[in-house]
Amino acid sequence: MHLMPEMRMIEAVRAAITEEMERDDRVLVLGEDVGRKGGVFGATDGLYARFGESRVLDTPLAESAIVGVAIGAALNGLIPIAEIQFADFIHPAFDQIVSEAARTRYRSNGDWSVPIVIRAPFGGGVHGGLYHSQSIEAFYTHVPGVKVVVPSMPADAHGLLKSAVRDPDPVLFLEHKKVYRLVTEEVPDGDHLVDIGPAVVRRSGTNMSCFAWGLMTHFCVEAALQLDAEGVSVEVVDLRTLAPLDRETILGSVRKTGKAMVVHEDNLTGGFGAEVSAIISEHAFEDLDGPVVRVAAPDIPAMPFNGPQEEFFMPSPQKIADAMRKLAAY
Repeated sequence: MHLMPEMRMIEAVRAAITEEMERDDRVLVLGEDVGRKGGVFGATDGLYARFGESRVLDTPLAESAIVGVAIGAALNGLIPIAEIQFADFIHPAFDQIVSEAARTRYRSNGDWSVPIVIRAPFGGGVHGGLYHSQSIEAFYTHVPGVKVVVPSMPADAHGLLKSAVRDPDPVLFLEHKKVYRLVTEEVPDGDHLVDIGPAVVRRSGTNMSCFAWGLMTHFCVEAALQLDAEGVSVEVVDLRTLAPLDRETILGSVRKTGKAMVVHEDNLTGGFGAEVSAIISEHAFEDLDGPVVRVAAPDIPAMPFNGPQEEFFMPSPQKIADAMRKLAAY
């Protein structure tokens, strides 16, 4: 296996889409401004010139139609990658994703499947304000039949997106917009696939387990480094895939460390962290040496635009480190 030059996540996403379109001519891209403009973040930059308008389709501003058309194309033998320009605008397509895409295999007794990938940039900390900062993962992890993938590193974004394109069922692929250009790493070339499902331990530790995804993975590693200097060893587990969820890795880590924390950027109540917390409480209760702690955004309707209030809303490495200290002392 060779390594491609170091890439940021946005470049890894673009490389994965390009490779899959070259590999299989059934793969097509559709969404708002994905064609000539190359997407607002540049994820599809160059694809229109390379593959033409029959495989890179600019759509109207109509998310329900984007996903509905993708489902119809998939039922007729194509493999659509549908881009929702910002995750905040996916809600008009909720019914298409939940009632149609997720349930087609079940309702047809396995005769039909919907092999679509829905890509959406999500998350805050970029002064996106109310309509460009939402974390939407909890709505969709609730729905059996759709996979939910949230990479935090370029190589994972590349390998998981290629796996998503080849998956016979719908995959919601969430890309944190602040992570797009945050880090670089070498990305394996060739047919580099990362399986949908397994979590990865980003940092090994013995005193506490911290579970996260997307941008929060980076913040948790940063907080863990602070704690390291204070003699507390924190294991950071990047879930990567929220549905299906890697329970074995979660429980194995907690059984090793005895303490557990889950960090997410979404509102606290009903966020996906509650599910992780419940699994730990239910299946590793005897191994716990303290309460399962959640660090998340407060229950306010939206992320404000201005700096101080956005900072109040977002979990930060400092907030996470403070919570870790408190749990370590329990």
